Amino acid sequence: MDNSPQEQDHIPTSKVQRASKFIGAGAKVGGNYIKHYAKKIVNPSLGKEALHTENAQDIYASLSQLKGSALKMAQMLSMDKSVMPQAYQDKFAQAQYSAPPLSYPLVVRTFQKSFGKTPEQLFDTFSTSAVNAASIGQVHQATKGGKTYAVKVQYPGVAESVSSDLRMVRPFAYRLLNMNERDMDHYLQEVEEKLLEETDYELEVRRSAEISAACQHLPHLTFPNYYPELSSSRIITMDWLPGAHLREWLDTKPTQEERNRIGQALWDFYDFQVHHLKQVHADPHPGNFIVQPGPVLGVIDFGCIKVIPEDFYLGYFSLIKKDSLLKEAELNQIFFDLEFINNQDTAAEQAYFKGVFKEMISLLGQPFHAPSFDFADDQYFQQIYMLGDRISQDKMFRNSRMARGSRHGLFVNRTYFGLYSLLNQLKANITTTKPAWLS
Repeated sequence: MDNSPQEQDHIPTSKVQRASKFIGAGAKVGGNYIKHYAKKIVNPSLGKEALHTENAQDIYASLSQLKGSALKMAQMLSMDKSVMPQAYQDKFAQAQYSAPPLSYPLVVRTFQKSFGKTPEQLFDTFSTSAVNAASIGQVHQATKGGKTYAVKVQYPGVAESVSSDLRMVRPFAYRLLNMNERDMDHYLQEVEEKLLEETDYELEVRRSAEISAACQHLPHLTFPNYYPELSSSRIITMDWLPGAHLREWLDTKPTQEERNRIGQALWDFYDFQVHHLKQVHADPHPGNFIVQPGPVLGVIDFGCIKVIPEDFYLGYFSLIKKDSLLKEAELNQIFFDLEFINNQDTAAEQAYFKGVFKEMISLLGQPFHAPSFDFADDQYFQQIYMLGDRISQDKMFRNSRMARGSRHGLFVNRTYFGLYSLLNQLKANITTTKPAWLS
């Protein structure tokens, strides 16, 4: 039986069409709750696992038809195990590289708008079916002059719908994160800017070429070449990197030495970007990496790049530094600068939030505090999830209803959570290289 996702021949692009999809998903979820509580009357011990599974399927089915920012946010949430139940994580993770693909006539139309030519007129061969499909675009394989290419084609209407989609999900975000609109918008503006950047394929080609060139010296890493003459604002052409996605490679049962080697390549890649380039590939999920024989790690997507301001960088990593010699006044200033505390807080609130963030940063900084770190330590990750659960349930935190932390931390934190998660999946034991000042 063919389990591949069914192709779409239409993507809702108008605000009315997309709003109808959101409303339809909400109605299905509401119906699932009614069915669940009806069953619970008969069976009071009934758990919520089946409810979560049905809701996850219905929500993902609607978002996968919409594509774009709505599906991208689901993918982002799937990377954080503390945000939602496992059923949602599992389903939404499909948005990383196995979303329902676009039908070929719509792909041809995108080529004609970009180049005035069909794919067959530009390439010797071009796969009519997508090889991979994600939230913003899908990948086709092509050949030209004896070379094999990966051609990423953006879904129609994605760039134009980012802002309106985020306006529609705002009410859900306020409720989910218990935050007022003003403070929530503090973060959603950062999300919107990054999503808009991800739809700018000309920007992605420039950044991809710059960062991959800067990282060429790092061992056990490889990058595709990019071809601006075969790319546009909605199409990217790059070298085809043969190999297996990270999860597929793990299914081949690689040795511990091979896991460590790929894990070290990942750590070195992010270490160099953060501490030397001050800009980072902020989308570390398995679908963005290919493992080739050797093993060698290929990086295939630079759509989401976070440029890290110098003042944020210095404050953030000063807190991570072990046995910091910062004086209390200096420490307080960093907490203010990073927006963990503010002048509206009472003395009790300032003391509480400083304590919470010190504990959180100390835990997340553990890999930096030793010459090597074993990311196979599930107990370490359990501590992180337990701390997150404890803080989210704490009355002081829940009653704050205020943004905590600089907007720049949103994608930097996401980068490190994603990196740690990948290293945990690899069960890698690595040397935690870092700048001398951080030692």
